[in-house]
Amino acid sequence: MITLLLDDTPFPPVAQALREPNGLLAAGGDLSPARLLDAYRHGIFPWFNDDQPVLWWSPDPRMVLLPQEFKVARSLRKTLRNKRYEVRADSAFELVMRACAAPRDDQAGTWINEQMIAAYTALHHLGHAHSIETWVGGELMGGLYGIAIGRMFYGESMFSRATDASKIALFHLAAQLARWNFGMIDCQMNTRHLASLGAREIPRAEFLSRLQELIHYPDIASPWKLEHDLVE
Repeated sequence: MITLLLDDTPFPPVAQALREPNGLLAAGGDLSPARLLDAYRHGIFPWFNDDQPVLWWSPDPRMVLLPQEFKVARSLRKTLRNKRYEVRADSAFELVMRACAAPRDDQAGTWINEQMIAAYTALHHLGHAHSIETWVGGELMGGLYGIAIGRMFYGESMFSRATDASKIALFHLAAQLARWNFGMIDCQMNTRHLASLGAREIPRAEFLSRLQELIHYPDIASPWKLEHDLVE
């Protein structure tokens, strides 16, 4: 059984999350900034379809990317050195979310609905949600968005309209977070694509232990400013 949340119901301990489906912990509640930040501080995130209540998850194991472990393939390094793009932070947050929500060939639908877009855009205006964007010729060609608390970054989704455009954004995010001494990028679930970029699974208990240290550092001032001398 999972916990049914009212707007003022606290989250149950993540140890109560189901094994199948992996990590399902609770249903209901709202997507207010306070609820979302409380969820992320406890290693919980929302993921649901339009025809479902808000569903809250904390899978075990947890897929994470340590910023300094991002793998740069030879082809990507060549692209990074060509500099035929511009990388920005926090200049088009809602556009990035809507691009991530667009239909994809390998997906029947999207979990990034209007309710989610409104909720995370509110977090962006409060300085907690950030976007990293790849621009080519003045057009938004790729990017990602997520939540930052202290020295912890929670990746949510990415998109690409050109070869390597999302990887460029993730490279610059990882390099910048390494400079800021961020400890982890939460990738939530294991995918082959994330593993190819250096992400790996760790036990949920380890994830939560490291999380509780990282979230208590001061936040980086918003909007984020990227340093651009990151390509060796």
